[in-house]
Amino acid sequence: MAEAMSTAPDGETRAEAYARVTRELAAVIEGEANVTARLASAACLLAHAFAPRFFWTGFYMADPDRPGELVVGPYQGTLGCLRIPLGKGVCGAAAAAGETLIVPDVHAFPGHIACDARSRSEIVVPVFAPDGTLAGVLDVDSTQPDAFDSVDRAGLEALCALLIPARG
Repeated sequence: MAEAMSTAPDGETRAEAYARVTRELAAVIEGEANVTARLASAACLLAHAFAPRFFWTGFYMADPDRPGELVVGPYQGTLGCLRIPLGKGVCGAAAAAGETLIVPDVHAFPGHIACDARSRSEIVVPVFAPDGTLAGVLDVDSTQPDAFDSVDRAGLEALCALLIPARG
């Protein structure tokens, strides 16, 4: 990963930026049960905190009406794909595996789905419901090759753990 990406735009480390954004998100969504509002807030905070490195930031959610497919959810960026089959592309592969995928070169990923040809690298993080079932995935694309690493994985996984509230 390029040295220029080791810090966030305002001089804090990326790990510090993720911790700050996660705290901000927790404060914004406190008491909000609506999942769409929670996801939209997360996409917005992440996209703005990590611009321009984050070119597309958003969610693909499991569609209960069409099992085996993810449907686009709240996002920031250019037009996204509307639906992605489980197991297809980076998002579908991460959803099927239930684990985070970091792809340094999306054009080398077998079956990559090019929603926007400017995307060069990608990280996809599963989002789980409190019962452990897959709710969807967080998808972040960059126009820079090899833009994501273990710092991004840890920060995004921690943030995703906040997204789907337990029903009470």
